[in-house]
Amino acid sequence: MLTPSRLFSARTGGYIACAAVFLLVMLPTFPLLPEGKKLRAIKQRGFLTVHTRTSPTIYYAGRRGPAGFEYELARRFADHLGVSLNLEANHHLDDVLPAVRHRGDLGAAGLVLTPATPGISFTRPIIDMQPLLVYRRGLHGIGGPEDLAGLEIGTLRGAKGAGTAATLRELQKEYPALSWKESGELEVADLLAQVENSDLDAAVVFAHQFRVNRLFFKNVERGFPLGKPSSLVWAVPDRHNLAFLGEANRFLDDLQQSGELKKLVERYFGHDDYLEYVGTRTFLDHLDSRLPRYRALFQQAARDTGFDWQLLAAVGYQESHWDPDAVSPTGVRGLMMLTSPTAKEVGVTNRRNPAQSIDGGTRYLRQLEQRLPKSITGDDRLFMALAAYNVGLGHLLDARDLAQRRGGDPDRWRDVRDALPLLQQRQWYEKTRYGYARGGEPVIYVRNIRRYYEMLQYVERSRQQFFQLDRNLPSDETLMPFDLVLPLN
Repeated sequence: MLTPSRLFSARTGGYIACAAVFLLVMLPTFPLLPEGKKLRAIKQRGFLTVHTRTSPTIYYAGRRGPAGFEYELARRFADHLGVSLNLEANHHLDDVLPAVRHRGDLGAAGLVLTPATPGISFTRPIIDMQPLLVYRRGLHGIGGPEDLAGLEIGTLRGAKGAGTAATLRELQKEYPALSWKESGELEVADLLAQVENSDLDAAVVFAHQFRVNRLFFKNVERGFPLGKPSSLVWAVPDRHNLAFLGEANRFLDDLQQSGELKKLVERYFGHDDYLEYVGTRTFLDHLDSRLPRYRALFQQAARDTGFDWQLLAAVGYQESHWDPDAVSPTGVRGLMMLTSPTAKEVGVTNRRNPAQSIDGGTRYLRQLEQRLPKSITGDDRLFMALAAYNVGLGHLLDARDLAQRRGGDPDRWRDVRDALPLLQQRQWYEKTRYGYARGGEPVIYVRNIRRYYEMLQYVERSRQQFFQLDRNLPSDETLMPFDLVLPLN
């Protein structure tokens, strides 16, 4: 009998094996299989047992309850089956599959597709995982794989040496002098902590793991991709599981088709571009060294006006990088960069005083928002108020008029956003009440604030949820369970 794991591994098994694999992966387009023994047992007992491990990218106990990318997927799958979720999370990477094989329903633990694993079948791929070389800040001369020989490199070993360890083994065939340490008992944060503390020179992890953990390790640099991407999958035991595996594949396929999978990926791993946009270290340095001084002021201003304090902090970062002594060439100054007329209007007597600047800037933003037509609602209203803070209310209203003349909706930010740069062109600004404006600037201004706002929310959420990270990292005195892989020559 051909089991699913053998089907995955059969490269020369002929037409029957290939057709069966195709059927398994494309199952949503075929008639449903009988419910099967495994699926019936799960539904009868009323819970799904999932073997996993604690990691910021997989599952963790946050202050607001369980969270993590694979936890979210597993919880939704349990809901899909109409049962509760039972997690067994006290696992290392290399003992998840044995647990699934002998006593579990499902393994969801950052597992890499490893065909022909005895007693295990794998679902369709969930996401691609790109191996990435990261190294300690200040370590120069690392431009490619040819520069890795002689470095202290660490990585994680999955089942049968899969994952990033397998990537290094393939690389060693081309670069025989390459050597590294690998472990099946550590987590990505352990590796990055050792790079941060100079116990390792570099590490090979998956790119999405680094995106999440980099917030805690500012002295670890992104290097370069290594090898080909691997597939993140779930594992199920081989016995009586064909219908259960098919149900998992249908669930994952539906999640992808609906766009929900993409949303989850963006939620947990999609912020790296934002951090790159402003420079990770600069933003995080300011977040740690400057924002704490003014956080209470932003929070008080938020209570007074109804804004989200993190939005106000994002405005402050865009305006001055939270520098109360900032001055522009045009004479605006302070943390919220108020002009003299605006400061006078909102009762600010000292623009360099952070409390006055934040309070005055916030009240001015609320005034602008309240003066907009009531027909503008939701985020469109907020974005236009932010644009008016930058370019002036009059020019914002001119852009609304231009948007309407061009057939757009003056109450939609996307149409006003497209019209704002026209205020720089004579053929358009001559038709407006307030004339010329550098209309491209408020477009960039609002875009940046939206990015900073998302970054602040992400970092704040991450640091709250992963507050126990430092407690979980091994101390310097702890013996790290590494195996050394020697060079080939």
